[in-house]
Amino acid sequence: MPTIRPETPDDAEAIARVHVRAWQGGYAGLIPAEVLSRLNPAAWAQRRRDMGTADPEQPFTTLVVTDDAGIAGFVTFGPYRVDQNRDDLDERYGEIVSMYVDPGAWGRGLGTALMGAACTALTARGWNQLRLWVLAGNVRARRFYERAGLAVDGEQSTYEVRWTSEATPVGLPELRYCGSLDRIGSASSSAMLIQM
Repeated sequence: MPTIRPETPDDAEAIARVHVRAWQGGYAGLIPAEVLSRLNPAAWAQRRRDMGTADPEQPFTTLVVTDDAGIAGFVTFGPYRVDQNRDDLDERYGEIVSMYVDPGAWGRGLGTALMGAACTALTARGWNQLRLWVLAGNVRARRFYERAGLAVDGEQSTYEVRWTSEATPVGLPELRYCGSLDRIGSASSSAMLIQM
């Protein structure tokens, strides 16, 4: 049975591999193929280490879902980032910063379980409102969040993807989704073993 547990420092490589594969599978056709083909899991793992994503003292938490093959997905959440800036936090709202499942595990309910676990943890920390950002062209993710009870609130942003230091960034429109935590994913993690 899949298990959800907090990230540990030893998880950086496995999380980065899932993150890269999820980008390559989920953003094909949205992000230029040249960008997706250049994604480097080792560099992404080092970035996680540098940011201290497994440090319990930082304001953001990452949970991973594991199955017989290892880490199959993750979710990172915490206080809302004003202008998506980790150094400018609005403590009135909770935010799911990122959530990805390995494409080989899509359709197994792991994203729903991660969403439920994140919502439960955010509620336990005292938040009752959730916000998150989704690429406007990511129809699959948008359907997922809408089924969970979230709705677009009219706020928009542009996510800039850099593919080389010399190239002009690719700007992708994003939409903000919001919802009440008491209505989102409250029972969706009940079928998984959660170790907190």
